[in-house]
Amino acid sequence: MSIAREGRICSFCATPGGPGTDVPLVGGLGAQICRSCVDTFHGILHDEERMAAARGVMPWDRMSDAEVLAALPQILASAEQNISFAQEWVEMLHDRGITWAEIGRVLGVTRQAAWERFAKKSASKGATA
Repeated sequence: MSIAREGRICSFCATPGGPGTDVPLVGGLGAQICRSCVDTFHGILHDEERMAAARGVMPWDRMSDAEVLAALPQILASAEQNISFAQEWVEMLHDRGITWAEIGRVLGVTRQAAWERFAKKSASKGATA
């Protein structure tokens, strides 16, 4: 099983990207970032004044109610992307022979709880407890 790279979005601006698009994405552990956001954050990190401003106020404190509302679907899309990535990661581990007991242990839940959360989605692949 390989981790899908298609259909991903930038975890910071929600721009769709990845293979087959003009928007390259890089990242890991579920988070993806586009070139535009890398350039923006690079500029902030290398400008003391902009870095101080970024540390002082959270972005949502500068946003209007309408802007915060408009960002909510982007936040949920990023969260769903991370949940999908976790599902793919668990499927990869299970394909490698890692038991549900071990997956549950590292997640701090029982084997049954891990199986109930993740095996349902891969039931068509013959997942068993």
